[in-house]
Amino acid sequence: MKIVAVIPARWHSTRLKEKVLADICGKPMLRHVWERVSEAHSVDEVVIACDKEKVLKAAKSFGAQAIFTSPDHSSGTDRISEIAATVDADVYINVQADEPLVDPLMIDQLAQVFEYEKNVLMATLIKRIDRAEDINDPGVVKVVVDRKGFALYFSRSPIPYMAPDGPAGDSAATTGSGLRGGYYKHIGLYSYTKDFLFTYRNLPRSMLEMDEKLEQLRVLEHGYKIKTIETRHETIGVDTQEDLDRVRRIMLEKDK
Repeated sequence: MKIVAVIPARWHSTRLKEKVLADICGKPMLRHVWERVSEAHSVDEVVIACDKEKVLKAAKSFGAQAIFTSPDHSSGTDRISEIAATVDADVYINVQADEPLVDPLMIDQLAQVFEYEKNVLMATLIKRIDRAEDINDPGVVKVVVDRKGFALYFSRSPIPYMAPDGPAGDSAATTGSGLRGGYYKHIGLYSYTKDFLFTYRNLPRSMLEMDEKLEQLRVLEHGYKIKTIETRHETIGVDTQEDLDRVRRIMLEKDK
């Protein structure tokens, strides 16, 4: 089984301008992501999907395989589907270009699911929320899953709602998201089969996707399933200057 990891490196960013090339300890953020993904044992090839010539040149300058893609894609998955048309693989893994702390083991988790669950079309990672402030933070996407680990819904709102009293409330507090209780956040890394990527490309954008600004809801609203895999590894998506400063501090501490 051939596995290709694709890093969609979108130049435009509303909250943090030109973030994919933001400097972190002497390297652009994109290079940190590429280096970590390249360490994953399960990956046969790593491709950076660019929509700006400046990003393409930067990627090639540090030795990455980079391909120019249309600037008109509405999501990273759409961008990867363009890559899949020219770079052949059985499974594609989507790693956001703003995840400089991504652990290579997370990539391997996403790849391995296709070896033991043959009917999975798409998979993603989730992690138990251990910071109370994350529950009401719309920047932290929450997820609820069924008993087999398939996503029921993703939202920027706190889900599930924990009823304060009564039998239903006791049950909700005990079973939580359907795993082992509590809240779970979605970590925006995905893996897909090649066939499903082309299916996704032809799905119209959905109302829930546009309302929540979450591309994965297109999959659920059209009736397809997303397998979730719980991970113990933490990562920080860089969306704001505060996120970038936090990642810089973490990396400086690791280098000491």
